Amino acid sequence: MSRLNLKHSTLMQGQFDLGRLNLLFVFQVNCPGCFLYGFPIVNQLYLEHKNEINFLGLSTAFEDFDLNTQKNTKLLLEEKILVGEAEKALNQQGFDVYPKNIDFPIAMDVLNSQEEFITNENINTICHLNPNYKIWPLSEQEVMRKKVQVYLSSNAKIPFTFTINQLRGTPSYILFNKELTILEQWFGHKDLVEVNELLAKWLVR
Repeated sequence: MSRLNLKHSTLMQGQFDLGRLNLLFVFQVNCPGCFLYGFPIVNQLYLEHKNEINFLGLSTAFEDFDLNTQKNTKLLLEEKILVGEAEKALNQQGFDVYPKNIDFPIAMDVLNSQEEFITNENINTICHLNPNYKIWPLSEQEVMRKKVQVYLSSNAKIPFTFTINQLRGTPSYILFNKELTILEQWFGHKDLVEVNELLAKWLVR
């Protein structure tokens, strides 16, 4: 099983401590699907499982850096204000602001410059996400390292947790334990029944 690399800024809401089971919900404030599907599911899971699972919402930014900001995350939490495509999507449903409470802890992903993020250690971590990397010849490992470096160099800002774990997009979800071992991971929309089935096998242990 892979290990989660998690960094976040000061918590913007609530308190998060590592527990036996933890659920990380990674979102962007300019992400319609995060608000149409992600937040409603995580809000319900929090109500049902907050005594068994520790929750953390992580606001990130891998695109639209002018909208996916700490300032706009704060506006969401304090005034339920929406921005960009998320605002348009909720407006179409008749809402001027986000209509639900967000009760679980929220933090901001750490946004790095290229100089801060592109290190041998971080490149090595990303390469090792490929299970075959360690058995490849050194020449093939070097090719992959260069590809990763080129990819990282194409981004002006690099969200640490999103990038180091090579998440596919938002919303993303990661269930992990106290040792940061990833137990379950999924991207995009799953309904509440399906998610509870994923969680159930870990809750009974």
